Amino acid sequence: MTAHRGWRRLAAALSLTALLAGVTACGGGSDDSADGDRPTIRIAYQNFPSGDLVVKDQGWLEDALPDYDIEWTLFDSGASINTAFVADAVDIAAIGSSPVARGLSEPLNIPYQVTWILDVAGDNEALVARDGAGISSVSDLVGKKVATPFASTSHYSLLAALDDAGVDSSQVDLIDLQPADILAAWTRGDIDAAYVWLPTLAELQDSGTTLTTSAELAQGGKPTLDLGVAATSFIEDHPDAVSAWRQVQARALQLIADDPDAAAAAVGRQLGIDADEAATQLSQGIFLSPADEASDQWLGGADGPGNLAANLEDAARFLADQQQIPDAPSLETFQDAIYNDGLEDDVTGGQ
Repeated sequence: MTAHRGWRRLAAALSLTALLAGVTACGGGSDDSADGDRPTIRIAYQNFPSGDLVVKDQGWLEDALPDYDIEWTLFDSGASINTAFVADAVDIAAIGSSPVARGLSEPLNIPYQVTWILDVAGDNEALVARDGAGISSVSDLVGKKVATPFASTSHYSLLAALDDAGVDSSQVDLIDLQPADILAAWTRGDIDAAYVWLPTLAELQDSGTTLTTSAELAQGGKPTLDLGVAATSFIEDHPDAVSAWRQVQARALQLIADDPDAAAAAVGRQLGIDADEAATQLSQGIFLSPADEASDQWLGGADGPGNLAANLEDAARFLADQQQIPDAPSLETFQDAIYNDGLEDDVTGGQ
């Protein structure tokens, strides 16, 4: 399947997957729980180095919300998380900015809002060519097999890298694979290159050449981020829980800044790698300070949504140009999707 086949096929695939997710995904609503007495918060997380893994490892959210059951479910990519939101199977999630831009656009129109910035993608997402594939630059990808998880930040960045190099995506055999499947295909020699994130990225780089990174693409005007989002209905029903979630995320950002060894140990336990490797992987991401979260450059505060809304609009416009979605929504749509009520208090209380 190639990227240029358009959004209609994507919508059909998501509709089918959403139906399956509605049957198999965890929980039937945030007010359900195993014992029927306490509400459950269904959290979608991903295995990339971040403060979210610190929060999970340390059990901080469980401590902050003792009257809730906290249910963590691992997802492979933002596309599957969007599907889970469509199926009403998740309340809070860690998801990339490109999937969020897609989720807020036609045909998905997912009713969720951005509540947090987990990290700004740096060298922790990259395009790598397999040694021996005869690829030394992005322009060499013409006619090659290149894998990435479709509808992810890596997919967005791959399309941006091709665009910058003057390569039409139709000239590349783009393959939709999740990170674990990318590693398997790479090992078999089935693919020539891949755009993916840590920790899978680190394994590819052992036998590959990095062609470009998300940090380099950000410098060229196409940044990507990992975001925390929550279903609008969940925010309306449980604003105190969202506030508590942001406070422990702020605490995790502060730990990454103040005690990187402790943060690396926590992330390493979650990823199944040693603390030194986790520290290296954490160093490749860009983590904001808690106070920066509420700045005009990012989520904004009492005066209104910050510049993140414009970033998401830019991403949607690019996706529309690439025929990944039919049209980009207005800036107002993305501004409305920034939830920063009480954010200044949360970033202070989380430190």
